Amino acid sequence: QDGDLKFPLESVRKLKELMDGNRHINPRMMVPMASYSPCQEKHLPEEFRPVCKREDAPLIFRRLSLAAEDDLCEICANAACAGCF
Repeated sequence: QDGDLKFPLESVRKLKELMDGNRHINPRMMVPMASYSPCQEKHLPEEFRPVCKREDAPLIFRRLSLAAEDDLCEICANAACAGCF
């Protein structure tokens, strides 16, 4: 969950994989992660397509990617997780 947007955990994990895959590009050619948006990725899960229309899409994708790190959502250690409290 990010604000009022909710996504399945499995989709967020796929998003994280896409974003992590983008990091392995030559660092001199890389766009800063804060401005990177996976909207051009053909494997982006469909539930994220509406986010691509928002100005804050890169920030939303970054927060979701961070929430999926180390399975923090599954242990309710991340404030972005829904249903923990």
